[in-house]
Amino acid sequence: MKNVAPSIEPGSERSTRARVARLILEHGPVTAASLGERLGLTPAAVRRHLDALLADGMIEPRTVRPRGQRGRGRPAKLFAITDAGRSAFVHAYDGLAGSALRFLAERMGEEAVAEFARAQVADLVRRLEPIMREVPEDQRTQVLAEALSAEGYAASASKAASGGEQLCQHHCPVAHAAAEFPQLCEAETEAFAQLLGTPVQRLATIAHGDGVCTTHVSPVRIRESKETGR
Repeated sequence: MKNVAPSIEPGSERSTRARVARLILEHGPVTAASLGERLGLTPAAVRRHLDALLADGMIEPRTVRPRGQRGRGRPAKLFAITDAGRSAFVHAYDGLAGSALRFLAERMGEEAVAEFARAQVADLVRRLEPIMREVPEDQRTQVLAEALSAEGYAASASKAASGGEQLCQHHCPVAHAAAEFPQLCEAETEAFAQLLGTPVQRLATIAHGDGVCTTHVSPVRIRESKETGR
């Protein structure tokens, strides 16, 4: 009976549920209240969609105790996308990409895979470099995030608590291929540093089982101090 339910749901219900899942993918982990505010849904409506997504294994609950409470207070309940949920958004070419890269590695070696990975991100660099030259340095990470979102990576940019910025990609169309061939992630990281004009460090990747691909973008002053030797 569980497999029949989606076919008899009204189209608007399926559409809203997809929006809930997409929002969790792009901004999760998030609370039910936050979802309701973003989508203009009542608490009952949010709960209905969350229950359905939980039952289908698309999302999972997490509890986080508010900072500074040390055992006091009620832990916050958050909802995060699962591997199954993320796979629902993965493009069909992920499997084909993995097969193609395996063929390339077998015939021409691992360096050929690295060259292919760099060639893939070279187009993004070519398109964005002229734009980045016109963008103030403090806005470049946001511009890069918007460009990656247009490519299907559901990216966002934010200030990092330790200084600098964080570039997060909540979706990776080639996550399964990247899990087998880290050259894809390495080439992407090199491209980010080139476009942003400052050192970057990949802290987490979806390909390695993390919920989000997270890249730390160093403050421009770090780059300048390295160039001047101070």
